[in-house]
Amino acid sequence: MVRTPPQISEFSRSHNSFSGVDIKATFANKTIGELQAISYSITREKAPIYTLGSADPRAFSRGKRGIAGTLIFITFDRHALLEELRALKFQSDKEDVRPEFRDDGSNSLIFPTSGNAPSTPVGGGIANSPATAQQESDLTTVDSDQEAAHPWYVDQIPPFDITLAAANEYGALAVMNIFGVEVLNEGFGISIDDLVSEQQMTYIARTLLPWQWVKPKPYFINRPDGQSS
Repeated sequence: MVRTPPQISEFSRSHNSFSGVDIKATFANKTIGELQAISYSITREKAPIYTLGSADPRAFSRGKRGIAGTLIFITFDRHALLEELRALKFQSDKEDVRPEFRDDGSNSLIFPTSGNAPSTPVGGGIANSPATAQQESDLTTVDSDQEAAHPWYVDQIPPFDITLAAANEYGALAVMNIFGVEVLNEGFGISIDDLVSEQQMTYIARTLLPWQWVKPKPYFINRPDGQSS
């Protein structure tokens, strides 16, 4: 039989709040423990419509809506997002990809070639290289100069979802979702007066779902004999 603990009142079961220590954040299904703060704002264009003969607006037109916010991360010995979201690749020009971020793990600065054509180092006699003809032929296709790469700037990370999951000591649960997040700006600073280092980022999103209560699992009282009552 399911029982409610006697020390929990009806008020505590129906009105619950959460603090920052009760909330965990997941970015693209990965828990980000460095997150210190997250905020969002929703703005929409609305303008009054006036006509002759009246100083008061006749109606209000509704325009575009925008969702944006900020992220603050504590900085340890690595980047807060790039390390965890490294698997989210983006399409980049082959000439722009840094060697350590290539999908094949290559660490040499070479032009990627197709087939068995030899590779030519950057700036090393490209015009007379046997691979030049093959590379020029590859440029006839749309995606010939593109390749999947790991992001090295946060603005290169493809859109991802943020989930905020809250659970307090009373067993109350709540969840919030922000969909289609794209990071815009990133900032970092350090001084001799700072005990901790922080990274600040701004983002935009497509839509969000506000906090919603989640029904917790039934509470069982375990008896000494190992059975639930």
